Amino acid sequence: MAKFIPEHIISEIQSSVDIVDVVSEVVILKKAGRNYFGLCPFHSDKDPSFSVSPEKRIFHCFGCGTGGDVFTFLMKLNGYSFPEAARILAARCGVRIPEQSLTPAQKRLIDEKTRLFKLNAMAADFFHHSLLNGVSGKNAMTYLNRRGFSEDIITRFKIGFAPEGWDNLLSFFYKKKAPLNYVEQAGLVVANKQGNGYYDRFRNRIMFPITNIAGSIIGFGGRVTDESLPKYLNTPETPVYNKSRSLYGIDAAKTKCRTNETVLIVEGYLDFLALYQAGSENTVATLGTALTNEHVRMLRGCIGANGKAILVYDSDLAGIKAAERSIAVFDRGHIDARILVLPAGHDPDSYIRKHGRDSFMRGADKAKNIIDFLTDMAVKKYGHSVEGKLRVLDAMIGPLSAIDDINKKSLYRKELAERLDIDESAILHKVRDRNGKKNDTRSWVSENGAMISASNGSGGYTDGETETAKAKFERRLIAMMLQFPAIIPEIENRRLPYFFENNLLKTLGNTILKYYADSEGHVAELLNGIQDERLRAMATSLAIDDRTWRYEDCLKLINQFESGIKYPEKNLSRKIKEAAAKGDDVKVIQLLAEKQKYVRNKAKKKCVRRR
Repeated sequence: MAKFIPEHIISEIQSSVDIVDVVSEVVILKKAGRNYFGLCPFHSDKDPSFSVSPEKRIFHCFGCGTGGDVFTFLMKLNGYSFPEAARILAARCGVRIPEQSLTPAQKRLIDEKTRLFKLNAMAADFFHHSLLNGVSGKNAMTYLNRRGFSEDIITRFKIGFAPEGWDNLLSFFYKKKAPLNYVEQAGLVVANKQGNGYYDRFRNRIMFPITNIAGSIIGFGGRVTDESLPKYLNTPETPVYNKSRSLYGIDAAKTKCRTNETVLIVEGYLDFLALYQAGSENTVATLGTALTNEHVRMLRGCIGANGKAILVYDSDLAGIKAAERSIAVFDRGHIDARILVLPAGHDPDSYIRKHGRDSFMRGADKAKNIIDFLTDMAVKKYGHSVEGKLRVLDAMIGPLSAIDDINKKSLYRKELAERLDIDESAILHKVRDRNGKKNDTRSWVSENGAMISASNGSGGYTDGETETAKAKFERRLIAMMLQFPAIIPEIENRRLPYFFENNLLKTLGNTILKYYADSEGHVAELLNGIQDERLRAMATSLAIDDRTWRYEDCLKLINQFESGIKYPEKNLSRKIKEAAAKGDDVKVIQLLAEKQKYVRNKAKKKCVRRR
């Protein structure tokens, strides 16, 4: 990946930005030794397997193998290109990137997203001004005041109003000389059918700016104040807005979510604002879509491994359907999810206004986990008769089948069997039938289509073969090189990677030697220069360890390795004699070929040394 940014600028950014601070914005980290650990944001991590080294300025997940430096983290988290990640980090630490260092294509890609953020911010100012000062905004302000929203909350979230008419925002951007094709790309205006002009997308609606977790405005939600349809209208998908990866209020809620280790999830903008204004600042709202894996990973990063999510709904029917849909996604995300259904006729806003926040929070504290909630609803609906129990069982097979965690599924089956006073085996058979009798021992498919599973503990060694004792020794040498660079001249002098049998480790060893021969840089800079993802993952897994090395211990390890490669010719001769004595001609031929190869390599090594 050509970066077109001077290496000294990259190094300056890397040394100026604290990777722990950057990662902590989306992952709760706890210090253990010299490193920090948390739940991986790149896969469904049940136990903290994600490690960050502030000293080495790198991260690595021992579960999915993802690793790299602070640039890699932002690229994988948000889908940024390298120049985009560099630009964001440079702005964060006050480093200037020369414009000429970017190709036209790269500059265009960065400028596109920057431009969309800027246009959205301008639109938010326009809508907010229209609400506070426009004649047509008075009715909208009256509506908000009637719903109990203070001026502080309206200002805090920059609530606005899109005036009635086809070209109010259009005229605003025209006067600002903003290219209207870019305004259309932001989803703020729509091209007319004739293709010769545009009109405003949002008209006569209260406007709610939607931000990403970093606080940049990525889109808008518009709500009518009457019975017009559609009731809500959101920004369409754009290069910066994806509703499946966005949650309303996440930027404002993330700090309290971390503090409380709890997040309240509601369905609308007004519900969010009502809870936030009442003091429940650990609240987010979905944006007209079901919860996705990306939503859950984002929330898990905020609430931590022991956190919980409480889904708040305003009717039994909505709650039941939402609970059933969300079981699998919360299970994969390893989040303790609970559900709170408010009394009929109430949403969070109306409930708090009538009963107060304390009453609401008491209900939230008593919220049941999703399976228990669904069981209660089914029993309430079908009763305890024999026929009723059968129908409850049928209703619960789908939710139970959605759970992948074997232990959790087993416990829920047992609870349901006790609740219905039936044999647990009957539930087990029904679940197996629903799942097609699939095996509970699974592999997972990553986003790029590769099969992945739990960490194999091999430091990235996954070439499909059993790792030999010699390859394990080679891995220790590479880890030593990465963690204690002072030993590298000794490694280079003895040409140890030449004798490696594992090709990946040999390539990595030579890459390290070349890097430190040309540079006195940092391990994060080395990793940043490795283009092969498999090689980089291996390197980060070996570099992340916080073991303390001493020069004397390193020399002992080197000498042990050398003693193992010193007399292979004699060993081969002995093996040939043993195979011949047994009459194993095939083995003899194989060992003779191996001995000839060793002799040739030995002669080649001598020639290199003479030079």
